[in-house]
Amino acid sequence: MSSLRHPCKFVCLLALSFVATAFSTRAQDSIIQLLQTLSDAPGPSGYEEPIRKIMVERMTPLADHLSYDGLGSIIATQGSSGPRVMIDAHMDELGGVVRRVTPDGFLSIQTLGYWLDEALIGQRWIILGSKGPVHATSIIRDAHLINPDEQGKLLDNHDNFFLDLGARNADEARALGVSVGDPIVPDSTFAILNGTQNYMGKAFDDRVGCAIVIDVMNRLAHAAHPNQLFYAITVQEETLLSGARASAELIKPEVAIVLEGGVTNDTPGLRPDLAQETLGGGPAVFLYNPSEMPNRKFLALARQTALEKSIALQDEVVVGYGDDSSEIQKSNGGVPTITLTVPIRYTHAHNGIMNRSDYDRAVQLLLALIHKLDTQTVKQLRDFSD
Repeated sequence: MSSLRHPCKFVCLLALSFVATAFSTRAQDSIIQLLQTLSDAPGPSGYEEPIRKIMVERMTPLADHLSYDGLGSIIATQGSSGPRVMIDAHMDELGGVVRRVTPDGFLSIQTLGYWLDEALIGQRWIILGSKGPVHATSIIRDAHLINPDEQGKLLDNHDNFFLDLGARNADEARALGVSVGDPIVPDSTFAILNGTQNYMGKAFDDRVGCAIVIDVMNRLAHAAHPNQLFYAITVQEETLLSGARASAELIKPEVAIVLEGGVTNDTPGLRPDLAQETLGGGPAVFLYNPSEMPNRKFLALARQTALEKSIALQDEVVVGYGDDSSEIQKSNGGVPTITLTVPIRYTHAHNGIMNRSDYDRAVQLLLALIHKLDTQTVKQLRDFSD
């Protein structure tokens, strides 16, 4: 019997064929799989165990040696001679911890990291309880109960921020395995946006940097490079920058490159001078942020390298930002440091958007820079006699 005599059946078969082909194509892309695994994994500041386990599994076969600092950051090495180059990406994400279980079964939260109030309300969350994941939503005022003069107003403060997990009282909440101090993460899964080169998910700040590290380690696992590479996958960047400081004290780098999720300014309604990055415009390098002043010689080297490799490199000056470079550059008597970013829309929220070509070009640029950082070049970056 011809399926053409049954148009619904034909359309369904065609749709299934399309889905299967699309899935097969995606399955062949290990980078998409890597980004999805890292983005979906939980790991708020101070509770990084799940994401650390994934990173260790991926990094161990590619490293000459793998160890930890005293806070739980991962330090993996490749190479045994030449200048000591630190490549940094943080594994923690924004989240929270349970502060209190109320008598009627709601949870109050201590946020971990900088959240905008508008990114907190009416969202789905996962509490990592003792009996497994517990799903919840943050409460939001019902639109039918708001006075006209309250329209458009957000939470007055985080003390009014509660999670509803469907429990009728505190005993039911505790029976689910929820208790004070349990970590909380956004409930948001990775997705390819409508067949485009844009990916949506949580924690691209800085799981995109973690993915770059694994990608670069894989490419250099059996390749020569003129330096000793120390890949630091740090903890607690979103709260205290503690992991970067502890790792840098152990590594004692001569130069450092920090990988981060950048800040885009290409959505409607934003002032054009607040940030400069655009999605799809290539990786970016910080010229300034409140926590970091990049080494100008290193900055010039990054620009020249991007030019030689025909890689579009965006400049970024942003007034509200901080990253691991602020601690690294102050270590070991002073370390020439730059921060390279992959542009991300909607950082510090449940759903960020990144562009695949930005990621690929960031990997290309980092590899090219690594090959340039030989003894003489690093010596010049650290020379201020002229």
